[in-house]
Amino acid sequence: MSFDRRQFLIAGGATVAASLTPDALLGADPNGEAAAVIKEHVEKLHPLEVASGIAWWNANITGKDEDFKKKEEAQNKIDAALSDKKMFDRVKALKSAADAGTLKDPAVARQVRLLHLQYLEKQVAPDLLKKITAKANAVEQGFNVYRAKVDGQELADSKVRNTLKESKDSALRQKVWEASKGVGAAVAADLAELVGYRNEAAKQLGFKNFHELQLTLNEQDGAELIKLFDDLDTLTKGPFTKAKADIDARLAKKLDVKVTDLMPWHYHDPFFQEAPAVYEASIDEPYTKADILKLCSTFYTGIGLPIDDVIARSDLTEKPGKSPHAFCTDIDREGDVRVLANIVPNEYWMGTMLHELGHAVYSSKNIPQKVPYLLRGEAHILTTEGVAMQFERFSKSRPWLEKMGVTVAGGAAFDEAARTIQRNQLLIFSRWCQVMLRFEKAMYENPAQDLNKLWWDLVEQYQQVKKPKDRNAPDYASKIHICSAPVYYHNYMMGQLFASQVHHALSREVFGADPKAVLYVGEKKVGAFMKEKVFEPGRSKTWKELTKFATGEELNPKAFAKDFEG
Repeated sequence: MSFDRRQFLIAGGATVAASLTPDALLGADPNGEAAAVIKEHVEKLHPLEVASGIAWWNANITGKDEDFKKKEEAQNKIDAALSDKKMFDRVKALKSAADAGTLKDPAVARQVRLLHLQYLEKQVAPDLLKKITAKANAVEQGFNVYRAKVDGQELADSKVRNTLKESKDSALRQKVWEASKGVGAAVAADLAELVGYRNEAAKQLGFKNFHELQLTLNEQDGAELIKLFDDLDTLTKGPFTKAKADIDARLAKKLDVKVTDLMPWHYHDPFFQEAPAVYEASIDEPYTKADILKLCSTFYTGIGLPIDDVIARSDLTEKPGKSPHAFCTDIDREGDVRVLANIVPNEYWMGTMLHELGHAVYSSKNIPQKVPYLLRGEAHILTTEGVAMQFERFSKSRPWLEKMGVTVAGGAAFDEAARTIQRNQLLIFSRWCQVMLRFEKAMYENPAQDLNKLWWDLVEQYQQVKKPKDRNAPDYASKIHICSAPVYYHNYMMGQLFASQVHHALSREVFGADPKAVLYVGEKKVGAFMKEKVFEPGRSKTWKELTKFATGEELNPKAFAKDFEG
């Protein structure tokens, strides 16, 4: 699963200015002071953010020490600006004015509240901020340069995935799986230090731990989040257990092992976060000779959201030192949007490119420049992930492929396999997200516990995958998000709910049709709906407000449940 780089750079800035108390501010002209603070902030931070975005991009393209050093230096400049105590006092006073209703302009009040969250995280000791950045940088570089090695041969990430997907040799699968997990051991010590630093920073700010801090910074409530995931657990446990029994029976037959002997390396990706391809029809087959970029260009142009300029700026092929993952980044909030990917002609990368370009269309490409700079971004992590997932789902649709002009061999057999895989994917992913949310929460609450035991206990409980006997490697650390995108993963699941909810609303309001029959291809009214209802508000609305505005309902699992039923 990819992620959007922008969500991990805490943007913000400061200029040294006289501190104002809330009482003093309320007696002055709060709207005028707010406008001044916002102006100073943007003038200071915009060039720093652009420089950081470019440095981040270059480091992930090359993997070179010097580029990672520049990336670290760029982030340190942002952190230094955000840590300015006098500027924070001004922002804090303005937030008090906003909370008291003294700031009459809702757009100004919204910007002030976002500024407060941006500055809050950096009000810790400067040396600690630098330690966090340096350690996070080292961990990220460790992931970028790591390649699994089997019998002396270095394997690209695509080779690892291909082996786990196609090999019938259980011994080889185990070797490749274990080698892919080797990155965990390579970064585990640094991760432990990073967790400690993050928790120390959170406690300096008055929070119990980093997990609680991050939820607050992302305008989320911990109790509400766990309640939502408990409800999802209840909703998905039965259907998942039934689907997994079918998958296990097919896997065991295909690999000539007993169902009771199935191990993590028998599932087709290193974390069992995707649906294994265990059906007779291959959903990769239509993509083996297809031009994935052309399909993406044709699709997005056809719905009124062209992305050819993004593709032209992107880096999309495998190379040594380059990040083996995928992400989208908006460099300047003025239209310089790029994607990093490592395209291979299969369904996984078709879905990934639809996903990343979904992030791209929900960016400054389609958020109007008239929207204030601080609001010229996605409403929330979960909304941009939701849009990306909304478009990604079409990679497994035979009707979509055929409408796009791609010949699909085996017709009905492909359709049945693709539908089942899509349904299984939603269920499997929901269970995987349970592991990620609960592991990170528990890790930050008690980092001294046996984290490997915690990890495998959750994997066995929610994914029903057995821990290999006597395995004590730090497998949790092999998941890049835990290291480089902390307290993020639950937003993917909330994004899935958002994706289903928006698709159902679009199908109802624009097409007046069953959501399962709506394919978007060639329909520019899809882009018009997405711009008006999702993109153009930017961050002027909270994620809760945007969900209600776009779909007519608060975020809930009803539409998602309909998408995996049957």
